[in-house]
Amino acid sequence: MSHFLGEFECKLDAKGRLSIPSGLKRQLPEAEREGLVINRGFEKHLVIYTRKEWDTIVTDLSKLNQYEKRTREFIRYFTRGATELSVDAAGRVLLPKSLLEYAGIGADVVLACQFNKIEVWDQKAYDAQMDSEPENFANLAEEVMGGAGRRSDV
Repeated sequence: MSHFLGEFECKLDAKGRLSIPSGLKRQLPEAEREGLVINRGFEKHLVIYTRKEWDTIVTDLSKLNQYEKRTREFIRYFTRGATELSVDAAGRVLLPKSLLEYAGIGADVVLACQFNKIEVWDQKAYDAQMDSEPENFANLAEEVMGGAGRRSDV
């Protein structure tokens, strides 16, 4: 499993192409060969996965009980708009217009790496999200990470 690191400010060109920053490109050696997949995020942003990571997610989804209505709904909404991305010779990917419209992404973009995925945010939306950081981040960390069985050496 790949773990990506970094936060990158980028610009989309008029055609909706994103030049992958060199610092991120170095973390994606298989992207040109295997491709990438972009999908809707849970908030109004997009998520890029390596093809290998996307295949793992789809395998997990295929194991869910599709006789349950809520499961079918989740799978539909989660996979809606998922699109393969190809990296061109100039190191760019063309982001689908429908996904850009869904996420309200304009020309200024932030790529925020999180473990096995890369979130794609409109710059203003990302800044607003980060500006709403809890007043006491330590309390949030304790609530999320402080439960039994968690590492104590972090």
